[in-house]
Amino acid sequence: MKKNLIARKLNYFMSLNQPLIAEFKNEAKNTRRILERIPMENAEWRPHTKSTTIGRLATHVAELPGWITMIANTEGMNFGNGNYNPTTAGSQEELLATFDKNVAEAVKSLEGMTEDKMKETWALSNGDRKIFEMPKAAVIRSFSMNHMLHHRAQLSVYLRLNDIPVPGMYGPSADEKF
Repeated sequence: MKKNLIARKLNYFMSLNQPLIAEFKNEAKNTRRILERIPMENAEWRPHTKSTTIGRLATHVAELPGWITMIANTEGMNFGNGNYNPTTAGSQEELLATFDKNVAEAVKSLEGMTEDKMKETWALSNGDRKIFEMPKAAVIRSFSMNHMLHHRAQLSVYLRLNDIPVPGMYGPSADEKF
């Protein structure tokens, strides 16, 4: 009995999906704290004419966890086929509901991924041009998780520029005490 328990614990920590799930859940919690502060009543605000609006950027961040589910269940994505339709959130409630739904589905997808599935190749293309091809585990981390964190950081700057307190992510921010 004791050997079986130890084997299960070792298997948990050696599985590719378990550390990824733990990291994703933590980053999702921090990301939600940013999204909760987005002023969707000013969704068209942007810091520069070349910048994305705060509403579009926040909605993109809310949809990115859903890409984990898509990556888990497909062999790739081709922007050239016109199947990608960005999510649109018109309110704070829609933004958070989209994010929460995508996070829950992503966690479920990650929990169901076997070692072999994590190692399968996934490709991103635009028409005939292949942008990249990597194992699904790497795509989940880079194309979805790191992508989400990159845009979350942009949103924190957008908040600062709008005098909205920025929540701490890995410790206190200048606006919060832990």
